[in-house]
Amino acid sequence: MLNKSKVAEVVPGAVEGARSATGSAPGTTAEVKRWSASRKKEVVLRLLRGEPVDAVSRDVSVPIYRLEEWRDRALAGMDAGLKERENDPLEAKLGDATRRIGELVMEVELLRKERQVRGPLANRRSSK
Repeated sequence: MLNKSKVAEVVPGAVEGARSATGSAPGTTAEVKRWSASRKKEVVLRLLRGEPVDAVSRDVSVPIYRLEEWRDRALAGMDAGLKERENDPLEAKLGDATRRIGELVMEVELLRKERQVRGPLANRRSSK
């Protein structure tokens, strides 16, 4: 039977004493609509430390498939971060090319301004 003090904990349509799909008692935790990156990181770190996925799922009220997605994305991000090279020759060439393009763009701009000031045919003689 229901006690008057537990009426606030009962979810309409729920069986008394039943647990939700994630294992928590109904009505005990508010559903989180949006998770920040730092909160997700803390949950993923718990998984990487070896806590069981089902226990973490029950604790944070997030389905197991979602936790596994977060863990997979975190591992993929770590892989990409660890693949970077500090002295990559291609990056050096790209940096040199970018600097050279910048120099050429500045030179073209200066020549266009100079041409506008003098006029397109200023100080030129005919070929005859």
